[in-house]
Amino acid sequence: MSHSTLHSFDDFYQLLAESLENNSLTKLLLSKYRGNDKSLQRITVRPVILQNAPVLSFVYRHQTNDITKNYSYEEGIAAIKLLLNDDFKSAYLSAESVETQLEISKKGKINITTHKVKEASGKVTETASSQLQHDREKKRFVDINRPFLRMLGVTDKQHNLIPAMSRKWKQINKFIEVFSQALSVSPQASDQPIKVVDFGSGKGYLTFAIHDYLRHSLHNNAQVIGVELRQGLADLCNETAATLDHEGLSFVCGDVKTHAPKQTDVMIALHACDIATDYAIHYGIRANAGIIMCSPCCHKQIRPQMHSPELFKPMLQYGVHMGLQAEMVTDSLRALFLEAHGYTTKVFEFISLEHTNKNKMILAVKKNQHKGKESIEILKQIADIKAFYGIKEHCLETLLNESSSN
Repeated sequence: MSHSTLHSFDDFYQLLAESLENNSLTKLLLSKYRGNDKSLQRITVRPVILQNAPVLSFVYRHQTNDITKNYSYEEGIAAIKLLLNDDFKSAYLSAESVETQLEISKKGKINITTHKVKEASGKVTETASSQLQHDREKKRFVDINRPFLRMLGVTDKQHNLIPAMSRKWKQINKFIEVFSQALSVSPQASDQPIKVVDFGSGKGYLTFAIHDYLRHSLHNNAQVIGVELRQGLADLCNETAATLDHEGLSFVCGDVKTHAPKQTDVMIALHACDIATDYAIHYGIRANAGIIMCSPCCHKQIRPQMHSPELFKPMLQYGVHMGLQAEMVTDSLRALFLEAHGYTTKVFEFISLEHTNKNKMILAVKKNQHKGKESIEILKQIADIKAFYGIKEHCLETLLNESSSN
């Protein structure tokens, strides 16, 4: 069937069946959910091998958890037919050489668009049949053939990874993986343009990566701003963005203290030293960002204030232990302040950046609902921790108090 003649549901289902038959299906994404289950956001369908038999794996993405169900191909197609149109108003089918988007308007009109997937010269396309063994291989969230990687010096002209950039390549993929998981559980509507601000964008590796991921992989009309103190780097990144025709990506000179707060869906600050992290988190909370991603370093403010109990002094006579304790207390309070303001927060190890050997990330995702009673309990916990260590001031708390009084 010619992909240019897709007009109806039957055409789309026939394409799906053909993609399964010739092992070319990569994934099917059902989105724009309009059903009764208010927690369900989207469903991702992939072909996998279970017990030596091909099945369709359905991942039902809810606000707080994922549910996986496996069906035979016949059962899976039948389930998709029931879900599409009645509950989901959008379907994105990714196959080996073609991508197809089906949209259903409010009046029930069907619009189907397709485009061929271009391959890099000399590159062998990974077939869906080989992807069925995906659990044996490391999943990459960024296509190594993307032009921005070559322009930024991560790959060469043949799209091969430059050995010296292997750590950066790993970092880019891990960053997009973390962001993708956060986006899947955030209240951010995937069919609306996502606005991102990246503070301390530097040479723009991660800024370009998140823009490319949103625009190319998710087909979202995203607007991404990189904020960088060094004018020369901001200018260089703008030139690169213009050369690559990265529409909706721009870089400005400034920092978290000077950049005027605007509507922001995703706030990123991965190089924020000491209290700059507090200013960044404060920015994200004020902007009501759905996702806040920080990698703090240089925890200077809290450490001189801390008065540890007598019992701890033999351990904390070693400077490195005192530093680790100050980091733990500082970032724990930051995470708790975020939770008090309606975020689900995680603190975990990330990949250390070239600017610092620190490898911690604070990830906060806005909740759909937040009870005032929860905030009161968390603020009590914060007060108890501060009292235990004799902490008089935490920068983030000061900023939050100032903005709430204005």
